[in-house]
Amino acid sequence: MPIQTPICDFGQKAHDFELKSTEGKILSLADVKGEKGTLIMFICNHCPYVKAVTKDIVEDCKKLKNIGINSVAICANDAENYPEDSFKNMIEFSKKKPVWFPLFGR
Repeated sequence: MPIQTPICDFGQKAHDFELKSTEGKILSLADVKGEKGTLIMFICNHCPYVKAVTKDIVEDCKKLKNIGINSVAICANDAENYPEDSFKNMIEFSKKKPVWFPLFGR
């Protein structure tokens, strides 16, 4: 049986959230929402694809910010199974690869 990725509901509004950022701040959707939209990325430290495009992500998010679209990144991985994705390591990730948008971890 082939595995299929579900199609997202493009009309669905984002659910509100309150998450601790790597800067130690509790932020909600209202805090990070852009005037013209919000890009919410789900990334992880250990992913080779994320590692390969981090610089591009940062540059693209800067361009989006200029047109009123804010960006955030959330690492929702299980840190027990993927220790590199722990909240502590997300903080280190943000120091090594400077990003100006909020990073959230578990």
